[in-house]
Amino acid sequence: MALIDMFFARAVQKGQLTVHHANGSTGRFGTPDPGFPNVTIRFTDRKVLASIVRDPSLGAAEAFMDGRLVIEQGDIRDLLVLFKKNNLWEAGESKLKARGMRLVANAVLHRLDRYNQARQSKRNVAHHYDLSDRLYDLFLDVDRQYSCAYFTDPAVSLEQAQVDKKAHIAAKLALRPGMRVLDIGCGWGGMALYLHRKTGAEVLGVTLSEEQLKVARRRAEEAGVADKVRFELIDYRAVQGQFDRIVSVGMFEHVGPPQYRTFFAKCRELLTPDGVMLLHTIGRAGGPGVTDHFTAKYIFPGGYIPALSEIVRAHEGNKMFLTDVEVLRRHYGFTLAHWYDRAVAAKQAIVDLYDERFFRMWTFYLAGSQVSFDYGGMVNYQLQFARSRDALPLTRDYMLEEEQRLHEVAGA
Repeated sequence: MALIDMFFARAVQKGQLTVHHANGSTGRFGTPDPGFPNVTIRFTDRKVLASIVRDPSLGAAEAFMDGRLVIEQGDIRDLLVLFKKNNLWEAGESKLKARGMRLVANAVLHRLDRYNQARQSKRNVAHHYDLSDRLYDLFLDVDRQYSCAYFTDPAVSLEQAQVDKKAHIAAKLALRPGMRVLDIGCGWGGMALYLHRKTGAEVLGVTLSEEQLKVARRRAEEAGVADKVRFELIDYRAVQGQFDRIVSVGMFEHVGPPQYRTFFAKCRELLTPDGVMLLHTIGRAGGPGVTDHFTAKYIFPGGYIPALSEIVRAHEGNKMFLTDVEVLRRHYGFTLAHWYDRAVAAKQAIVDLYDERFFRMWTFYLAGSQVSFDYGGMVNYQLQFARSRDALPLTRDYMLEEEQRLHEVAGA
C-alpha cells in the first residue's frame, strides 16, 4: 500500500484522486484543478495492489474488469485522463540516452509475439475482428470505419469526419477511372466501396476476418457493384496481379516489425511501374517501443504500433519513393472520444451481447486508447509511396483540389 500511495503522490499533481483502500484507510492525492477531473476509487481487496505494482497496465486493467478496482466518482476515462494528463508525453525527459535494461528485456519478450507468420496473423485478426457484428454497430459510424477519422473541425459529427477521412485518402491516391486498386485490410468494405463510387476505380479488398468478408461482400451485392468491387479472404502475401494503386488503412499495426520489409517488398511487387500507395497507420511519436500487456493479451494479440523510424527503415532499399508524409496528431483522440461515448451509451446492449466484464474491458481499451492520443505519444501517419518519380504531380496542390471536388460531389 505504501508503494502504490507513493506512486499516486508522484503521478497526480493536478486534479484530485481519492483512494479508499481495502483496510479502510483513505488517501487523497493532488490538488483540485478545473482542467483536470476529480476521481474516487476503491480497492475491494489487498491483493489487487500487488498485481498493479507487478504490472501496472495489466494489473489495473484486470482489477477494473473484475470489479476489484471500483470507480465511485467519475469513470474509467476520467481516471486514465487524470494520470495521463498529469504526465504529458512531450513534457517527459528526452529518450536519446540509453534506454535501459528493462526496455531491452521487454523487446526480447515481445519479439516472438510480433513475428506474425501467416497462420498466426489470421488467428490474431479473428481474436478482435470476428466479434459480434452488433458490437461494432453500437459504437462505430454507419459505414463502420474502424480507424482514425479526419476532423476538419473538432465539432463535426463522427459520420462526417469518417466521410472526410475517405475523401482525404482518395485525394492522395490520385485515382482515375478504370484504375485497379488493392485495399489491404479492407475491413467491412467501406473504403473500397467509396473509392469505386467516387472515382470509378475497380477495387479488390483483402481481409483475414471471415466476419468482415461476409459483410463486405453483402454490401457490394446490395450496391450492385460486386463485379467492380470484390472482396477475398486472403493474406496480403498471397495476393497476385498488378494494381495501379494500393491503399491500406489500419492494417499495418498487425504486420509486426519482422515482417515490415516483406510487406513493402510485396506492395512494390503488386504495383504497376507508375503505381502509388497510401499507408494509413497508428504510429509512435517517439522511437520503437513494446506493446503493453493488456493490449497484447485482450485486444490485439500480435499487434504493434510502429515508430516512424521503423517504417522508413523497412522501406529503404525497396526502390520506392516516399512522396508524402502527414502526421495526424489529434484526430484519433477525437475519434475515440466518440467511440467511447457511444459504447457507454450502449452499455446494456453490450452487456447483453457478452457480460459486464467484457463491457469494462472494452471501455478500458477505448478510454486508454483515447488518452494515449490526447496526452500520450501516439499519432497517426499517412505515408504515400510511388514506384516512379514521375507518377505524381510536382506539388501537393492536386490533393487539395481533388479533396475539394469530392466534398462538392458529396454536397451535391
